[in-house]
Amino acid sequence: MCGGMAAGRPEQLCPSCTAAACASQFQQQPANMPLKSFVWDVNNPNTPEFEMSPNSQICCSKFNLKDHNIIGAGQYNGQFTFYDLRKGSSAVDASPIDLSHRDPVYDMAWLQSKTGTEAMTVSTDGQVLWWDIRKLSESVESMPLREKGSETNLGGVILEYDSNAGPTNFMVGSEQGHIFSCNRKAKNPADRVKYVLSGHHGPLSGLRRNPFNSKYFLSIGDWTARVWTDDTAVKTPILTTRYHNTYLTGGTWSPTRPGVFYTIKMDGAMDVWDLYYKHNEPTLTVQVADSPLTTFAVHDSGAVVAVGTADGSVNVLQMSAGLSEMALNEKVAINNMFDRETAREKNLEKAIKEAKVKARKEAARKDELADNVTPEELQKIEDDFMRETAGAEANGNGHGGA
Repeated sequence: MCGGMAAGRPEQLCPSCTAAACASQFQQQPANMPLKSFVWDVNNPNTPEFEMSPNSQICCSKFNLKDHNIIGAGQYNGQFTFYDLRKGSSAVDASPIDLSHRDPVYDMAWLQSKTGTEAMTVSTDGQVLWWDIRKLSESVESMPLREKGSETNLGGVILEYDSNAGPTNFMVGSEQGHIFSCNRKAKNPADRVKYVLSGHHGPLSGLRRNPFNSKYFLSIGDWTARVWTDDTAVKTPILTTRYHNTYLTGGTWSPTRPGVFYTIKMDGAMDVWDLYYKHNEPTLTVQVADSPLTTFAVHDSGAVVAVGTADGSVNVLQMSAGLSEMALNEKVAINNMFDRETAREKNLEKAIKEAKVKARKEAARKDELADNVTPEELQKIEDDFMRETAGAEANGNGHGGA
């Protein structure tokens, strides 16, 4: 299963999830791989509630923020489509193939807007595209994913959009391990990328702001999960998990506990981290399956999570009250901890900068002293050295003869 699962319909007591399966490995798709994806009611695991029949495998899918009968989907062939649960299994509309992404759409996000019809997509072709499902004949806007001053586009694999951080702000995780913090409505198009963070050694598989404080966000990639602050003065993570023995493939924050986040791994295990109680190791580890875990979604209640596996199955887990219900004063305690760790990182970066300045000054002082020696003085130093060396050799020879 490839990155295509999302919990939805929060107004329902019985949550549903949309599950999409595709083979994302290059040139490793089976000839007869099924194209269909499904919406499931977790209380009826035997029969899907709705079936999506695309013309290309769906890589990502999400319920619309305002109308939970509408599902947006990014396809392997680069198209963005949407489905209406009231209108049958075929897509209502799709972007033209020649005006879509050139690589698979690895992630999408519905935007907070008056109409509820706007969305954005990201792909490894290095483009971020904005769409309005009322008119998918062309994208509304596009943005190349590149660092300031660079002409090289980087492939995007994951999107983070949270209106609490600003309706025009968003983040993109790249397959090179970078995190792009962006503002769609920057005065100068060249300034839409505000800054870029580096820390992971490979593609990001998770990128989410904390639902209780959007200033802090979680990134998951390579063998670690990291917590960052959206502060241009801090370029390093404020918290980092230990390096695991297996690759991390996804995860996110709990929607009901500010200090809890989930990670899933290639060895089939899911870890639950509870920063309110401890930082060094997960509070709970569950062996969900024998095959790699690939996708993850959590319901708004925080009590139900859905985990997709590489063999195409979906596992639904019930979380205990201790992991889904907020502890007393937890929000304040977690915010204080994040603020404390941010201050610590700022102090460390300040100390490092001061040490570098001191080293540069010391090197400049040594260079200045070396530059102040004239050729005549240098020649005199050499002559004195040679004279003293010759005298020592003569004394040594005389002593040996005696």
